[in-house]
Amino acid sequence: MSMVFFTSSSTPLYSSAWTPQTVGQYAGTCIFLIILSMLFRALVAIRCNFSHLWIRYSKYKETPILYREMDELALKNGARRPWNANEALARAILDTTLAGVGYLLMVAVMTMNLGYFLSVLGGAFVGSLIRGGWTGGTLQ
Repeated sequence: MSMVFFTSSSTPLYSSAWTPQTVGQYAGTCIFLIILSMLFRALVAIRCNFSHLWIRYSKYKETPILYREMDELALKNGARRPWNANEALARAILDTTLAGVGYLLMVAVMTMNLGYFLSVLGGAFVGSLIRGGWTGGTLQ
């Protein structure tokens, strides 16, 4: 198998049932990949700030998720909070979703279709442009 990029508007994506037959279907597939790549960047931004988002979420719950009121201050000072099953489950679901979306994008690029490849790159660019400020540090 030759490992070169090619241009074709009828490359199957994920299964033989998803084979674009028209240029419009191919464009729809590329738009799907752009949105999926943007979703991946948004999930990465959420994952980078998971602890801070979890603390914000817990403030609005009737039953506090955090063990004590000083957890937010302790987290800012670098201390670790005690293990929490709800938080661990949410983090595991987020990580699994990140892995799944990442592998779907990888399989799309591995088709070696230039349009699919550029769609994934375009989605990563737009996603980074929109949510890129969230990935480098903490939420304000």
